[in-house]
Amino acid sequence: MAIKKSELYSSLWKSCDELRGGMDASQYKDYVLVLLFVKYVSDKYAGEKYASIVIPEGGSFKDMVTLKGKKDIGEGINTIIAELAEANNLKGVIDVADFDNSDKLGKGKEKVDRLSNLVGIFQNESLDFSKNKAEGDDILGDAYEYLMRHFATESGKSKGQFYTPAEVSRIIAKVIGINQAKSQDQTIYDPTCGSGSLLLKAADEALHGVTIYGQEMDNATAALAKMNMILHNNPTAEIWQDNTLSTPYFKNPDGTLKTFDFAVANPPFSSKAWSSGFDPKNDLYERFKGYGIPPAKNGDYAFLLHLIRSLKSKGKGAIILPHGVLFRGNAEAEIRKNIIRKGFIRGIIGLPANLFYGTGIPACIVVIDKENADGRKGIFMIDASKGFLKDGNKNRLREQDLHKIVDVFNKQAEVPKYARMVSVEEIERNEYNLNIPRYIDSQEAEDIQDIEAHLLGDIPRQDIDDLDDYWQVYPTLKDALFATSTREGYVTLKISPEEIKHTIFSHPEFTGYTQEIESAFKTWKDEYIPVLKSLDVDVKPKEVIHDLSESILASFADKDLIDQYDNYQHLMTYWMETMQDDAYLIAADGWKAELSHVNGKKDEWDCELVPKQLVINRYFADDKKGIEQLEADRDAISRQKEEMEEEHSGEEGLLEEVRSDKGKISKGTVQKRIKEIMNDADAGEELKVLKAYVRLMEKEADANKNVKDAQKALERQVTDRYQTLTEDEVKTLVVDDKWLETISRDVSSELERISQRLARRINELAQRYAAPMPELNAKVDELEVKVNGHLGKMGFSHE
Repeated sequence: MAIKKSELYSSLWKSCDELRGGMDASQYKDYVLVLLFVKYVSDKYAGEKYASIVIPEGGSFKDMVTLKGKKDIGEGINTIIAELAEANNLKGVIDVADFDNSDKLGKGKEKVDRLSNLVGIFQNESLDFSKNKAEGDDILGDAYEYLMRHFATESGKSKGQFYTPAEVSRIIAKVIGINQAKSQDQTIYDPTCGSGSLLLKAADEALHGVTIYGQEMDNATAALAKMNMILHNNPTAEIWQDNTLSTPYFKNPDGTLKTFDFAVANPPFSSKAWSSGFDPKNDLYERFKGYGIPPAKNGDYAFLLHLIRSLKSKGKGAIILPHGVLFRGNAEAEIRKNIIRKGFIRGIIGLPANLFYGTGIPACIVVIDKENADGRKGIFMIDASKGFLKDGNKNRLREQDLHKIVDVFNKQAEVPKYARMVSVEEIERNEYNLNIPRYIDSQEAEDIQDIEAHLLGDIPRQDIDDLDDYWQVYPTLKDALFATSTREGYVTLKISPEEIKHTIFSHPEFTGYTQEIESAFKTWKDEYIPVLKSLDVDVKPKEVIHDLSESILASFADKDLIDQYDNYQHLMTYWMETMQDDAYLIAADGWKAELSHVNGKKDEWDCELVPKQLVINRYFADDKKGIEQLEADRDAISRQKEEMEEEHSGEEGLLEEVRSDKGKISKGTVQKRIKEIMNDADAGEELKVLKAYVRLMEKEADANKNVKDAQKALERQVTDRYQTLTEDEVKTLVVDDKWLETISRDVSSELERISQRLARRINELAQRYAAPMPELNAKVDELEVKVNGHLGKMGFSHE
C-alpha cells in the first residue's frame, strides 16, 4: 500500500531531526541534503549511458547502504561522495560536509549508528526517485521543499536566509510574466540566489523552459544551490560563488554586465558591508550612474540597482526588500525618485511581517518592468499585509492570499482597502514617497459611539448604511428590520432584538441568496463528480487540484457577499489535509479499500481511503441508530446511579459505608454490606437503598454488554462489507460521501458565517442604543429611592 505523502515528508524530517543531536540545523542540512542528492542521482541516472550525471563505480547510494554498521562508515561515505564529485565536476559542491567529523557526528559507535540510521532513512522504498516527475508527481521537489523549510525554521535568526518561503517565490514567479517566455534561450538571473529556491520557482513558470544563472556569496549555500539545480532537473544552470556587488561573474566579452530577460532576488536586508571590495563612486559597471550612490551602511538600493542594470531593455524582474526602501530619505530618496522617473517600477506588493527566515520586519516585492517604461503613468500597489496564517513563530501566506495577490496584480484590478493604481503625479505630490499606507488605507473603519443616540435612543443610519454590502443582496430585508426615526439620520428597530436572527434567516431574499449559492456549488459539484470518479492509477494529483481549485474559484467569482477566495482556501486546506493523500493512494493502487490496523493495534482497524464510518453511514445507518439508542439507554441508567450516589453521599449518607478511600463503590463491597445488615432491624432504609443500587449496577452492566455485543456485530458486518465493495461503490463513498460532503459543509459554513455576522452586528447596535441615557438615569434614581427606603427600614439613615 502506498504511503501518504504528508506522512512521508513529516517522517523524513522527524527521522533526520532525531539524528541531529547537538548540531545546529544550518550545519546539519548540509549532511541531509547531500544524502538526498546522492539518493536522487543514483535512482535517476544509475545505468544510463548518456545521462547528464555520471554514476561511477563505487559512487552510488547503494554503495553507502553496504557501509551501514561498519566502523569506517564516515570515511567510506566521504570516499563515495568524492568519486561522484570527481566524475561530474562537482568538487566543492557535494563534498563540503565531512561525514567523518567526530565533533559533529559523535565518536565510535555513536557515529556509526547515527550515519547508519541516516542512510537507512533514505532507503525508504517510497523515496524512489527513478520516475520522479514522470507522472507529474515531483516527490523529490516536495521532499526537498519540506526539508528546506524546516531547516530554515530551525536555523534561527541570520542562518535561515538561504531560503525564500515558497509562497513568496510563487508570487514573484507569477507576477514577472515569465510564463510568456517563448524559448529555452531566454534567461533568468538571481544575483543573491541562496539555495536557488526562488530561481527554481520562477523557472518552473516558464512553459518552454528558460536558461538559469545565479550568483551566491556564501560557499556552502552556493554548493547547495548547485545541488538544488541538479535535483530539480536543471543540471545546466550556471551558479557561481562570489560577491555579486564587488565581483559580478556574469559579464559580456567587453567587460560590461551581462543582461537577462528576467531577474529575481531576495538579497540580505540592509547590508552594512555592501560596498566591501569595490568603490561605488567608481563602479566599473555603472550601476549607480544616473541614480545616486546608496548609503554607506545600507545596501538595499545597491541590490535593486544591480538588478535593474542586469535586465535587458525589455527585461522584467522582482526583488524582495524591507519596507524602508519605500520611504527612507536622503540618498535613498534621491535614488527612489530617479527610478520612479524612469518608469521602471511596475508595482509594489506589501507583504505581512515575519514571513522571512532570519528577520521579522515587514518586506515588500518591488516589481520591475523596463518594457514601455517611458509611457508608464503609475505604479500598481497592493497592501497584502493583513492576509496570513500564524504558523509557529512565523507568519505564512495561505493559498488564498497568494492567489488573490497574483490575480489582482496581473489584472491590475482596483480593490478597496487592498489595491489601486497610483499615478506618478500623486507620487510626485508625495515627494516620491512610496509608503503604501499613504495610498491605500487598509485599516478597518473605527466603530464610533454616537453620543446623540446614547442620549436620545435609536440607531445611527450611518451604522446601517455601512452594511451596504448586505443591502445590495437583501434590499427589502433592510425595510423589514428598520423604520425611519422621527430624528433625521437615525432609524428604529421594527422588531425585538430576540427576533433579529429569525427575521434575517426567514426572509425571502436571504433564503433566495442561500439557494443561489447552493445552486452554484451544486453546478460545480455535478460537473466534477464524473471527473473525480474517473481518476485512476495514472492520475497526476497536482493537475487535479489545479483544475478543481481554479474551477471552484470561478464558480463563486460573480457572487456577492461570499468571498471566492475563502471557498478556494477551504478546498486547498482540505486538499492538504486529506484529498492529496487520497489522490496519491489512488494514483498508486487505484480505488482499493484496503483495511489496516490503527497504530499497529491488532484490535483496531480502519481504511485510509474509505474510513469505516463512511461505510457505516451509507450501509448500516439503522444498526448505527440502534447502537446509539442502546448507548442512550445505558447512559440513562448511569445517570440514575449517579443521582442515587449524590442523594446518599455525605457523612450520614446511606452509601457512605460502601465507598472506598478513593470514593469508588464496587458491587462486591455493596453485596458484602447487604449480608452484614440483612438481619439488622434498624438498617431497613439502608438495605433498601443498597439493593436498589445493586439492581442499577446490574442493569448498567447488562446495558454495557448489549452495546458491546451490538458494536461487535456491526464491526463484523462492516468488515464483511469491505470485502464485497465494488469499485463504483468505493468511488461513491470517497467522492460523494467523503470529499464533496466535506467541501459542501465548508461552503455552508461560509454562508453561516456571513449570516451570523450580519445578525451579530445588528444585535450589537440594538443593544448599544437600547436604553438612552435619560432612561438609564431615571432607572438609577428609581433604584436609589428603593435602596434608601430599605436602608431606612433597617435603621440606617441616608443623608
